[in-house]
Amino acid sequence: QVQLSESGGGSVQSGGSLRLSCAASGLIISDHCMGWFRQGPGDEREGVASIDSSDETSYENSVQGRFAISQDAAKSTLFLQMNSLTIDDTGMYYCAAVPKEFCAVMGWGAFTRVPLDARGQGTLVTVSS
Repeated sequence: QVQLSESGGGSVQSGGSLRLSCAASGLIISDHCMGWFRQGPGDEREGVASIDSSDETSYENSVQGRFAISQDAAKSTLFLQMNSLTIDDTGMYYCAAVPKEFCAVMGWGAFTRVPLDARGQGTLVTVSS
C-alpha cells in the first residue's frame, strides 16, 4: 500500500522558517518525480517544487530562493525547507508523486496538471504577521 505522510507544519510569524518532511512507504521515490503542492483557503491547488532522481529541482516563481526541496532516497523521505515565510505561504502543503518523466517536462507545474501517482494527507502551514 502506497502511503505518503507529511509532518513539520505549524504556525510561524512572517519571516520565519519551517521544514516539512514526507515519509514514503510502498513507493520508491527515485522511480517518480516527487514534489510539493499547496492549497490555501479558497484557493486552487498550486505546485511549489519538484525534484527528480538526479536531484534536479524546480520551483514556482514566488518561492524561488526561499524554499528548498531535497530528498533522502535511502530513507524514502522528501523535505521542503521553507525560509522567509510570508502570509501568502499559508495553506495545506502536500507531498506527491507523479510519473518520472514529468519532472523534465513540467517540473513543479506537474502537480496541478497530471494525475498524481500518490499524495499525502497534508500538513498545515500558517504564517501570521
